[in-house]
Amino acid sequence: KGKLDKVYVTGCLSERYRGDLALEIPEVDAWFGTMELPLMLNQLNADYKAELLGERLLSTPSHYAYLKISEGCNRTCSFCAIPLMRGQHVSKTIEQLVSEAEGLVKKGVKEVMLIAQELTYYGLDIYKERALPKLLNALADVKGLEWIRLHYAYPSKFPLEVLDVMRERSTICKYIDIPLQHASNNMLQAMRRNITREEMGELITEIRKRVPGIAIRTTLIAGFPGETLEDIEELKEFLQEHQFDRVGIFTYSHEENTSAHDLVDDVPAAEKQRRAEEIMEVQQEISLAKNQQKEGLVLKVLVDKKEAGRYLGRTEFDSVEVDNEVVINTNKKLNIGEFVMVKITKAYDYDLEGELVG
Repeated sequence: KGKLDKVYVTGCLSERYRGDLALEIPEVDAWFGTMELPLMLNQLNADYKAELLGERLLSTPSHYAYLKISEGCNRTCSFCAIPLMRGQHVSKTIEQLVSEAEGLVKKGVKEVMLIAQELTYYGLDIYKERALPKLLNALADVKGLEWIRLHYAYPSKFPLEVLDVMRERSTICKYIDIPLQHASNNMLQAMRRNITREEMGELITEIRKRVPGIAIRTTLIAGFPGETLEDIEELKEFLQEHQFDRVGIFTYSHEENTSAHDLVDDVPAAEKQRRAEEIMEVQQEISLAKNQQKEGLVLKVLVDKKEAGRYLGRTEFDSVEVDNEVVINTNKKLNIGEFVMVKITKAYDYDLEGELVG
């Protein structure tokens, strides 16, 4: 007490529950939503342009960074509260993003992971077209940027031109994160995903046709209201049929003010978890088989860290924290953030092990 002049709060909760929070915590001087940075800067009497256009601060290790290409989402998925917190989709310009990427490279960044609430909607608001292919080409021209990775693509109306750019530009990782959420048409309709199981299957086939060897990551939800054991079987069959490289799964969370909140949350928590584990057992076998196919290959690996005396890294087919790691066996000193060649000697369910080459 007495050490702070003002207390300001910003972020998702402030965006969604500003009125309630203001009543509960009257000590806060002002509340700001997720898109109200200029207002907060004005309140602070800060230099508006200098602060908004200042150097990007890194919260990750110096060799990789996340690059948010837009904020908000125009989709109305029944389970999702993001539009309530982040608002409607707002794209950054290509010029802004190229400038930010160039600044990151100057700080030592070698890999950028493009993120957004919906990556593939990029540009529709400011360019009146899906401009992700143009953005990728512009970022691929940034000197010193070696890996560009795509996260959170939406499957409906997916711009296939993205895949052509990925195939043609070597700095764009042959990797895409495309959350599907489910594979039962009953569940997809209830979730308001605007796509069918059959259309998703056609998309996955086309992705692999256009970019041979691509790693496809998806995320799924178990325990959505009304989900039956038959729906789970359909989902497991879909995984077996399409052999995803990476899969993450969440249990359904009953978010207030979403349209799904009006449904009865009728799957008990323990059953949600059981279903999630059952699905991951299917994926575990697929993951091991895919990793075993890499034994004997020499792969380019980005060194991420050193733990317990061993270096850990990733291939272009793996993102940070959520995907495989490569254990690099070597007596040599490696630099965090450097690229090395590794011959894969052992495969595990979710990791690889190999020997340094050269």
